[in-house]
Amino acid sequence: MAQFFSIHPEHPQPRLIKQAAEIIRGGGLAAIPSDSAYALCGHLGDASLLARIRSIRGVDDRHLFTLMCRDLSEIATYARVDNAQFRLLKSATPGSYTFILEGSKELPRRVLHPKRKTIGLRVPDHMLVQALLAELDQPLLTSTLILPADTAPLSDAEEIRDSLGKRLDLVIDGGPCGSEMTTMINLVGGVPELIRRGRGSLQPFGLE
Repeated sequence: MAQFFSIHPEHPQPRLIKQAAEIIRGGGLAAIPSDSAYALCGHLGDASLLARIRSIRGVDDRHLFTLMCRDLSEIATYARVDNAQFRLLKSATPGSYTFILEGSKELPRRVLHPKRKTIGLRVPDHMLVQALLAELDQPLLTSTLILPADTAPLSDAEEIRDSLGKRLDLVIDGGPCGSEMTTMINLVGGVPELIRRGRGSLQPFGLE
């Protein structure tokens, strides 16, 4: 059964953040709040994690995973980013956006889209998640926590524990975070392309 941590969203308790990071480093699969919806997340280097997330989500190997990063410099480590893309990223981070970019050689091939070699990347505007990323000192591999039969992500930590507690190692209750997904923007082609309209404004990309 998953451990259940109640962590303050704006003033996260360092002791609990450290314990959560230890669970994730040890291969644990966690459900965490964010600035959009709850997400499934785990250690980037854990190969078995992908199968566990795909099983819960009901998706195949073409599913696009997302790296939650601390800042733009971390995004630039794990994705190929030119000057124009960097300016767009700078205008919209941190925030409720997922950007599709070509992955760099720093990423295991298994986390990239099998044909396009792309991955989603984002910098969340959420103090709890930023504290967890700082403690881990590396990105989190994530996927929105939406179940196969649902049309919206799960948004309540206790509901997540009740429905998925036996399939997760950790659930973090950071209070309500809503159930609207991130706005997803494809930056691979040079011109921003809207893939999914969500919580983030389209204004920085001229797509309103």
